[in-house]
Amino acid sequence: MVATKRDYKTAMQYLDTFEKKDGLSVAELMDSNIRGGLTYNDFLVLPGFVNFASNKVHLQTKLTKKITLNTPFVSSPMDTVTEADMAIYMALNGGIGIIHHNCTPEVQASMVKKVKSFENGFINSPVVISPETTIAEVKAMKEQFGFSGFPVTETGTFPAKLLGLVTSRDVQFLEDDSIKVSEVMTKVADLTTGKVGITLTEGNKILRDIKKGKLLIVDDDNNLVSMLSRTDLMKNENYPLASKSATTKQLLCGAAIGTIPADRKRLALMVEAGLDVVIIDSSQGNSIFQLEMLQWIKSTYPDLEVIAGNVATREQAANLIQHGCDGLRIGMGTGSICITQEVMACGRPQATAVYNVCKFADEFGVPCIADGGIQNIGHITKAVALGASCVMMGGMLAGTTESPGEYFYQDGKRLKVYRGMGSIDAMQKTGKKGNASTSRYFSEADKVLVAQGVSGSVVDKGSINKFLPYLYNGLQHSCQDIGVQSLAALKSESAAGVVRFEFRTASAQLEGGVHDLHSYEKRLHN
Repeated sequence: MVATKRDYKTAMQYLDTFEKKDGLSVAELMDSNIRGGLTYNDFLVLPGFVNFASNKVHLQTKLTKKITLNTPFVSSPMDTVTEADMAIYMALNGGIGIIHHNCTPEVQASMVKKVKSFENGFINSPVVISPETTIAEVKAMKEQFGFSGFPVTETGTFPAKLLGLVTSRDVQFLEDDSIKVSEVMTKVADLTTGKVGITLTEGNKILRDIKKGKLLIVDDDNNLVSMLSRTDLMKNENYPLASKSATTKQLLCGAAIGTIPADRKRLALMVEAGLDVVIIDSSQGNSIFQLEMLQWIKSTYPDLEVIAGNVATREQAANLIQHGCDGLRIGMGTGSICITQEVMACGRPQATAVYNVCKFADEFGVPCIADGGIQNIGHITKAVALGASCVMMGGMLAGTTESPGEYFYQDGKRLKVYRGMGSIDAMQKTGKKGNASTSRYFSEADKVLVAQGVSGSVVDKGSINKFLPYLYNGLQHSCQDIGVQSLAALKSESAAGVVRFEFRTASAQLEGGVHDLHSYEKRLHN
């Protein structure tokens, strides 16, 4: 007997009985035999059922097999995007910065060290001075290191017997710079110290109670063994999502290297500085040069996480996965300053690349970073829905306070330079062959450089301390609209066909943007 309308007590019962789910599964959407290659703007994610607040959405995700972040945000290793300041505040806000390598190995290693020393748990290699150190030397050290509290040890070395502590309060009003610190320091008998073996929680509690800037940790013979800093405690409270090493409690830091032999020395310096993850940086990652570098890194530094790439196909990914990479970077020719697809006729639309590579890499437990083409929060959501664990941003973060470079004014707007690493400007930066940009594009031996990127400028975006929270909260709201409470759920429910998608025509894309206004102001956040 054919059922009639009266037989159905609920609309949902009718849907479950007769109707195919609205929209397309991700596999149906990304069927290249039907639609060809897609970009993020070519589709939408359909809304789901909302029964939770947006602040309940968890954005924790994998960067590599062993590294987990509290947000999916990664800054690109470009010389107009990520140096030490960007890496510090990316990590404090739950992401990670990848320091560029278009500089000398020593400069890049110093930037890694600056990130790693910015926030600590126990400071196991504190900068110490001797009782013979002068006030002039202390003031110079403050300029060099950026802090002014120094333990005083008997020999001026570490470890050694603790004699006292000198701080900015002890020296800032002294006019005679020849005075020795032994005359102004707080002596060890008047200091509150902690005993070796104290936990980080216990140490931080003492810091709160004594309301001092430093807690010095000593052994039974009164030798200085480590130190805690109140500024680090404040950072812990102000940046609860911060990306930190599970062992040292220092901020996580990544950096990029190329595939030339000299990059092995470069990496050695950065590992010594405390590097957590390295990206082998190449526009086309499926090369013998990258495979050899990958194998060398894994055999030389087995505990260092290695992200390989860039790739856009499963075949490229398979080679790198087989040789032991811990993560993959996806994207070829899709960045706002990249012209690889135009000049080289090689690459792939980003949404299609992300979907195909992530689906393949997931079979082997290798997380993927969607690199390129991210223009807004919606693109981040779509990249994750297609299988990416993280997104790498260049243009989105360029122009922020923490990006390298000076602001300038043009046509009444405050701007910063932003350029592709394949631009002529970037490839000529060091004034010699073999710099980071030329090696990234296999151009070290070229007499004539062929640009795969452009130089331009972007509008001032303010500090990432405001911009990243905007991205974070926006991504939570996006997940709420879709009906998922975590990035992990967004990925898994997309793969299972629960989260649905819709292909967008050109007119649908026009309809989804601002239209039919005489004028408007687009403010993204307050």
